[in-house]
Amino acid sequence: MKTAEKIEKLVPDTSVIIEGLVSRKIREGEFAPEAVIIHEAVVSELEHQTNLNKAVGFLGLDELVRIRELSQKNGFKLEFSGAKPKPAEIRYASLGEIDSMIRELAYEVDGVLFTADKVQNRVATAKGIRTIFFHIEKVVRRLKLEPYFDSATMSVHLRENVLPFAKKGAPGNWKFVQVGEKPLSRDEIQDISREIIETAGYSRDGFIEIERPGSTIVQLGSFRIVITKPPFSDGWEITAVRPVKKMSIEDYRLSEKLMERISVQAEGILIAGAPGHGKSTFAQALAEYYASKSKIVKTIEAPRDLILPENITQYAISHGDSQEIHDILLLSRPDYTVFDEMRNTDDFKLFADLRLSGIGLAGVVHATNPIDAIQRFVGRIELGVIPQVIDTVIFIKDGFVGKVLSLNMTVKVPEGMAEADLARPVVVVYDFETKRLEYELYSYGEETVVIPVRGAEKTPGKALAEKSVQAEFRNYVGNSKVDLVSEHKAVVYIPEEEIGRVIGKQGKTIEQIEKKLGISIDIQPLEKKRESGEERQISFDSQFSKKHVILKADRIFANKNVNIFVDGDYLMTANVGKDGIVKISMKNKIGKLIADAVNGGEQLKIVLA
Repeated sequence: MKTAEKIEKLVPDTSVIIEGLVSRKIREGEFAPEAVIIHEAVVSELEHQTNLNKAVGFLGLDELVRIRELSQKNGFKLEFSGAKPKPAEIRYASLGEIDSMIRELAYEVDGVLFTADKVQNRVATAKGIRTIFFHIEKVVRRLKLEPYFDSATMSVHLRENVLPFAKKGAPGNWKFVQVGEKPLSRDEIQDISREIIETAGYSRDGFIEIERPGSTIVQLGSFRIVITKPPFSDGWEITAVRPVKKMSIEDYRLSEKLMERISVQAEGILIAGAPGHGKSTFAQALAEYYASKSKIVKTIEAPRDLILPENITQYAISHGDSQEIHDILLLSRPDYTVFDEMRNTDDFKLFADLRLSGIGLAGVVHATNPIDAIQRFVGRIELGVIPQVIDTVIFIKDGFVGKVLSLNMTVKVPEGMAEADLARPVVVVYDFETKRLEYELYSYGEETVVIPVRGAEKTPGKALAEKSVQAEFRNYVGNSKVDLVSEHKAVVYIPEEEIGRVIGKQGKTIEQIEKKLGISIDIQPLEKKRESGEERQISFDSQFSKKHVILKADRIFANKNVNIFVDGDYLMTANVGKDGIVKISMKNKIGKLIADAVNGGEQLKIVLA
């Protein structure tokens, strides 16, 4: 058993107080002081650090409380001595002013100086002051946090007086499981926090990204760690997140059409999705893809948590400001920039400003559905500028691309309005894969409205009205399709070569039809209707084998490409086999989705691509 070192008067400096070494050495029986004398300068410096929102200040003050409790338990004296430092001495603590005052106190009381600072140790030894030097091993070691992680762990959640838990699995398919046998005490949480902050201070891949009075955000290797403490939270808590899987852009199995868009045209990309569904993982894959194409790629992050190769520079907006980021990017001229986790108005305005400056951007935003990502720009920038800032929205769900939207600006009468004089600038949002109109954004009075266009169910009355309009047009053309967009307006699709005859000289024929039917009519080419997928839908039978989903269509569609939809959402493009059969493996995630859709009674639709 180790014998405790008898020390009459122990004078610790700031370095060992912050590291929690005084209480640890006494608690573990290595030191048995008769008195611990703390210079008032140490208290003032810790208070100053705390007021600057530095986590070391909070950890140091907590250590003083522990020393006080040990003094009452072990029976040694705790004294505070020395004159309080002046503001200038605190400000220049890094130049040695505070250390000098602590050395003088140790000399005056004939005490033993306890330090972990190499320079302090050398100066004190040179002056003949008795010193105990503790060498902090700044080597790569396993953090106390790491045993809570395994290969399937997405995040670990530690809180004082609560059992430790972790999320295990993959985005969209995880479980919340217990990873410890007993609740963690406040001291244990603080020890883990101190180790994280200390390691981040000297580790090459460690950064203290943000420090506030009640929270600290640290990026340490692949870990993104959030530490919260009173008064911000009602107890000490650590949340650590680590990527479960690294993916390349090829792993997402994107369509050729989307890959071409990303490679050639898309320069204002929004990567959207709910928290934990893999947005940042996709952003990381996209950044590496652009870098592999000999492009200059940079990132804007807060905190820096993307794990990227050395040829991609990562900027922390938390250590700068919007103007600095703006200036640096314009001067360094990157081809593409990934803006990870846009949260507040300043972030959205910076994204818009950089896009309008000509920089290719991919921004990551939280959104529960694709249109929400666009709506987060509404009110922050002018409506007419949105399509110039955003051209593609990639929605990530359960770790894969769930939907892609594209944006354009046009002048038209919004869907659902009848009068031609209501035409206005409208931002139209299309499903990128099917070209189907999904939403319209336009100004209505003083408000900007977002109106869903697709997916409305036809009421019996609406269906009957459409049949009446179609019956009238049979008097003029053999083939027509009708969409009743409101009580007062219908869009009629007819062969393009028949449009002139149906409208008539100076529009007299169509005017007569409108008067007879009592509604406004918009004539459009029938081919445009076909592009929306309405005319291309084909019938099929679905079957299941042990290994495959089998979709059987007519043989006339052999060797043709088809798009497969579930409840109107695009799933995939497939090639029809020579017997009119599409086979999809049940091992494939899309195969499972189709099987679940059929078994759950969802609408499965196949249209010619």
